Amino acid sequence: MDAVLSLPTLDTRRPTAIAVMAMGGQGGGVLVDWIVALIEGQGWLVQSTSVPGVAQRTGATIYYVEAIQSDGSGRRPVLSLMPVPGEVDIVIGAELMEAGRAMQRGLVSPDRTTLIASSHRAYAVSEKIASGDGAGDPVKVHEAARAASKQFLAFDMAAIAEQSESVISAALFGALAASGSLPFPRAAYEATIREKGVGVEASLRAFGRAYDAAVEELKSPSPTPQRSITRKEFPELKPLGDAGFDALVERARKLPESVHGMVAAGLARVVDFQDVAYGREYLDRVDAFAEFGAEALTSAAAKQIARAMAYDDVIRVADLKTRDSRFARIRAEVAARPDQIVYATEFMHPRMEEVCGTLPAGLGLWIETSPRVLGVLRRFVDHGRRVQTGTIGWFLTLYLLAGLRRFRRGTLRHRREQAHIEAWLERARTAARRDVALAVEILEARRLVKGYSDTHDAGEAKFSRLMAMAEKLEGRADAADWMRRLRQAALADAEGRALGDTIKTIESFL
Repeated sequence: MDAVLSLPTLDTRRPTAIAVMAMGGQGGGVLVDWIVALIEGQGWLVQSTSVPGVAQRTGATIYYVEAIQSDGSGRRPVLSLMPVPGEVDIVIGAELMEAGRAMQRGLVSPDRTTLIASSHRAYAVSEKIASGDGAGDPVKVHEAARAASKQFLAFDMAAIAEQSESVISAALFGALAASGSLPFPRAAYEATIREKGVGVEASLRAFGRAYDAAVEELKSPSPTPQRSITRKEFPELKPLGDAGFDALVERARKLPESVHGMVAAGLARVVDFQDVAYGREYLDRVDAFAEFGAEALTSAAAKQIARAMAYDDVIRVADLKTRDSRFARIRAEVAARPDQIVYATEFMHPRMEEVCGTLPAGLGLWIETSPRVLGVLRRFVDHGRRVQTGTIGWFLTLYLLAGLRRFRRGTLRHRREQAHIEAWLERARTAARRDVALAVEILEARRLVKGYSDTHDAGEAKFSRLMAMAEKLEGRADAADWMRRLRQAALADAEGRALGDTIKTIESFL
C-alpha cells in the first residue's frame, strides 16, 4: 500500500523583517546575535543570514533577520534569506551613510520602517580618494531619512560606546529597545546581554546610555544638523629648542603675521619630510612670493609649496608606516587592550617607476631607458603584496627604506620633483607680475597632485592640462576666474569628464 505524503501546513503570516548594515569592526555580528537571542528568548521563531561586504574598504555587511511569533499551531513559517525593498520593518545602520545606502536600496519605507542609525561618520574609501571634498552630505541623509521612514532615530552612538568603553553594537541595541519597534521589555534586552557573558558591564553601560538618549530623542527630535565646516587649527610659529629650526622660525616671523600659522604648518611639514636645510629652501620659495606684497598670494604659496615639497615617495610612505604614532592610532581604533597583539596588514602594489625613482638618478634613469632590464625587473616587482608591518621582517624592510631619507636628494624622483616644482613656481611668479589673482590660482592648482603611483600620475596629468590652459588664458581679465573653474572641474570627478567639458568651453572663445 502506497504511503500517503502529507505536505506541511505553511504559516502565511507576514514576519517581522530586520536589516542591519555594519562595517567590519563595528560589531554587526554581535548585534544580530543579540537580536536573535532576544527574539528566541521570547518564544518567537527566527532566522538570520548575512551577505558579507568588503569590510572597511568598499562596503558593509548586510545582516538580515526575519522573525514571527509562534501561534502553537505547528505551521511552518515562510522566511526569506534576503531583504526585499518595501518589506523591511526595522533598518539599523552602524554609521550614517549606511542609512543612506539602505534608502538607496529601497529598504526604507514611510509606511512601515523604523530607521535607526548612528549619526557619526566613518568615511568610505570612495570619499577619501576623491580629489576634492568627497565626503557625503549628512544633511541630505537626515532630510531623506525623515521623509522616507515611518520613524527615524539618529544620534552619535559611537561616542556613547567610546564613553562606555564598549562597542557600538551595544549602543545600537539600546536604541532598538527604546524605539519600541519590537514588542519586548527593556529587561529582556538587558537579560540577553547578560546571558552572552562577554563584556557584560561595559555593554550594559552603553546600552543604558543609548536607551536614555533614544528616549530623549523620541520626545524631542534634534533639528537637522548643518554640514559643519571644519576650521583647521594651525600651529604657532615658535622655537622648539633646535638651533637650526629655531633660526628658520625667526626668519619666518618676518613674513606678514596673517600667514604665520600657514607658514608654521608648512615649515614643520617640510622639515619633518627631509631636514632643516629643506626648510630653508621652503622659506626661500615662499619669500619670493611675499615680495609681491599680496597676502592671498603669500598664503597660497606657503600652503601649496609645502605640499609640493613634501611629496609622497616610497621613502615617505615607509617612514609613515613605521612610526610609533601610527601603531598607537591603529590600536586605539580597534580598541586593543594592552595585553593584545595587533597586526596591520597593508596591501602594497609597487611599480618599477617607484623603484627607479628611489634609486640614484643615474642608475634609475638607465634602468628606465633599458627596455630589456626594465622588463625583467617588472616580473619581480610589479605585483601586489600583503605586508604585515608589525612583523620583524617587514618592519625592518620598511624601516630601512625610511632610512634612505638622507640620500633622497640624489634620487631620480627627487630631481624630477624639484624640476617640476621650479617650472610651476616660475609660471606663478611670471603671472604675479601682471595678475596676482591668476598667480594664486596657478598655485592652488597644485592641489591636484597628490599621493603616489597611479594616483600621482593621474593628478599630475590633470595639473599639466591646467598649466597649458593657464598659458592660453594669460592676459585675459577673467583668467583667474576660469582657472578656478578649471580646478573645480578637475576635482569634480576622477575620470576628468568635467575638466574636459570646461576646457572645450574655454577653447570655444579663445
